[in-house]
Amino acid sequence: MPSFPLNFPCVVQGTILSQRKQLTHGCRNQQSEDYIVQNSCMSHSEKALRRKFILSVLASTGVFPTLSSYAKTKSKNPYDEKRLLLQNKRIQKENNAPEDFPNFIREGFQVKVISSDNYVKSDSGLIYLDFVVGQGDCPKDGQQVTFHYIGYNESGRRIDSTYLQGTPAKIRMGSNALVPGFEEGIRDMRPGGKRRIIIPPELGPPVGPATFFSSKQFEVFDVELLSIQNCERRTIAFYSDVICN
Repeated sequence: MPSFPLNFPCVVQGTILSQRKQLTHGCRNQQSEDYIVQNSCMSHSEKALRRKFILSVLASTGVFPTLSSYAKTKSKNPYDEKRLLLQNKRIQKENNAPEDFPNFIREGFQVKVISSDNYVKSDSGLIYLDFVVGQGDCPKDGQQVTFHYIGYNESGRRIDSTYLQGTPAKIRMGSNALVPGFEEGIRDMRPGGKRRIIIPPELGPPVGPATFFSSKQFEVFDVELLSIQNCERRTIAFYSDVICN
């Protein structure tokens, strides 16, 4: 009976180690056909692995320059700032924000305040604008101040107003009853004065579920200082209180 040569195709195994063993012992008939046989028997996963390895070697040797991470190379795009500024202006217009209201460009936790040259920025970061200076002395610790205010958020939306409540606020200075930025903002005001205060988050109120504010934002207050009263402590038997006239 005549014999026929049998040619068995290379069987691709499930692991790289099995493939290498098959390539070494079962697929090497001639030296000139080595490269062709190896390529025909190589699985797609091994080809991808080798390509990845070659690319990593080229990158490490400087043939291909490596790219730094996006977080390190990210820079502020003027187009994005312009887009965010226009967006903030549009939202403030919808919320009927008052005239000469500051704009806020927010990118995550980074906020840029855009205001006119009429505003004054203190060393603490507080920004304010006087509409009316007022007359008389500025309030001191222990004295009581009576004032009206309107509070706004960065979008120009009104969040609180004593005018709508119908009763002005009364607070003793130096008693930690006000947020640091608010007390700093009215400390050098005079009775009859009107001022807009821009309070940065570091001088603002605490945030959290138990507070009125849910996130750290700039707060804007239009304040009208009505009067300043002197205070004294009165003690009767076991009862003690403070009287302000």
